[in-house]
Amino acid sequence: MISVIRHTVVSAILLATGIACAQTAPQTPALTEKWKDKTMYTIPIKDLEGKSYDLAQFKGKVVVIVNVASKCGYTPQYAGMQKLYDDMKSKGVVVIGIPSNDFGGQEPGSAQEIQSFCSKNYGVTFPMMEKSQTKAGEGQSQIYEFLGTSTGKLPGWNFSKYVIGKDGKPIEFFGSSTKPDSAELKKCIDTALAATSPTATPQPSNP
Repeated sequence: MISVIRHTVVSAILLATGIACAQTAPQTPALTEKWKDKTMYTIPIKDLEGKSYDLAQFKGKVVVIVNVASKCGYTPQYAGMQKLYDDMKSKGVVVIGIPSNDFGGQEPGSAQEIQSFCSKNYGVTFPMMEKSQTKAGEGQSQIYEFLGTSTGKLPGWNFSKYVIGKDGKPIEFFGSSTKPDSAELKKCIDTALAATSPTATPQPSNP
């Protein structure tokens, strides 16, 4: 109970003071060279069950990647992310949740506990990956090294969001306080959807 109260108080303070923002990501020459020609599709990743997950299945789709946590003041955003997925998946939008315990120790659970929490409380059906480190440095996951190097930004707290274009490259970063139904996130997604898919076959023009 004390732990839950502590997590709630920390999150409330962050919400009130607007600290939930981005961290500056390292963009060294070595990192820039490493990722300059890469896309999301080249990165190995595992799902919440620890099985290899092929991100290349989302070529030609718009992807929203979110670092999630179960004991955060922003945890109710799970409902909004699920609604976004339900409303937009038929249009080619995918939401991917990546649990992280980086901020306030707010995702301490096992994979089974995370899955159970998401299913029972928010009916989550969008893909969930294994718990990963978002912060720069030793242990950082490849997906977040890629996202950070590409955008110059890393999550400053839970429920930060990256929009990935149809070509597998990051378009924009949004902090925790940007809600899943916010106008700015929707505009970014709509713009990405309107872009020509790199896998599309050009159609002949009318004579």
